[in-house]
Amino acid sequence: MINDLLVKPSDSLESWPGSDILSTISARPGGAAANQAAWMAHLGADVTFAGRAGARDVAYHRRELARAGVRARLAADHEAETGSIVIMVAPDGERTMFTDRGANLRLRRADVPARLFGGATALHLTGYTFCEPPLLEVALWLLGQARARGLAVTIDPGSAAFLDRMDPAAFLRWTEGAAVCFPNRDEAAVLTGETEPLAMASRLTRHYGVVVVKLGAAGCVLAARGHAPVPIAAHPARATDTTGAGDAFCGAFMSRWLATVPATPGAAPAVADLTAAAEFAVQVAATVVTRFGARPV
Repeated sequence: MINDLLVKPSDSLESWPGSDILSTISARPGGAAANQAAWMAHLGADVTFAGRAGARDVAYHRRELARAGVRARLAADHEAETGSIVIMVAPDGERTMFTDRGANLRLRRADVPARLFGGATALHLTGYTFCEPPLLEVALWLLGQARARGLAVTIDPGSAAFLDRMDPAAFLRWTEGAAVCFPNRDEAAVLTGETEPLAMASRLTRHYGVVVVKLGAAGCVLAARGHAPVPIAAHPARATDTTGAGDAFCGAFMSRWLATVPATPGAAPAVADLTAAAEFAVQVAATVVTRFGARPV
């Protein structure tokens, strides 16, 4: 879990160095995986989220996820505080994040018991779960459990900076065969070495069944293995805060995709269904950037 502190200055930071700048400041629940779960549940999917928070924040985060319809299994950490991110939001809505992962780095296998897989259709992981050795052990165990049960796996790489610090080839090897991967442009560039979104998406289908490269104000590129990549335009929107837009995109796509997953294991969803899911996702993301915060409610 993450506590977000959003800061939107009324003026540039250089205007009054060493002095005060009036700002809009708001504390919100956050975290990429939790945001994605909230959007999926808000849009009709049946979602269970597992994570870890500082003991004094567990009830708050459980309540906030429940507001969106998510069943939350949160481990209480009595030694580490909940992860925190200070998010500096620029006038154009773009943001810079200062991250302290806190209790997230202490997630353990016992926090995600195997019984949570009962009745599940898919396992979704973010790249943050792969970035540190203790977390990597949990991520690889979860992937093994999902594969042994025949569940679909979906991956959001999460952070270009974190991917760049680990071995991108190793990340591709760990997540090989996932049904859907949701990198943004920077993450896809780190994973492929390509510079053009169509080439990025096409190259990543060597590893994943479906790839959706998120391009912010430029929409996205959808690629399914064996098919040419398809650019999908963004919905026009005046950005106030882009925090969580990619998470909303991912949650919206998955809410539609899960409704069309073929009953036959290994079968591919129809391209028309994938395109409709991507078009819905860019529509939802366009609404998120017009307001403050990353959650649907």
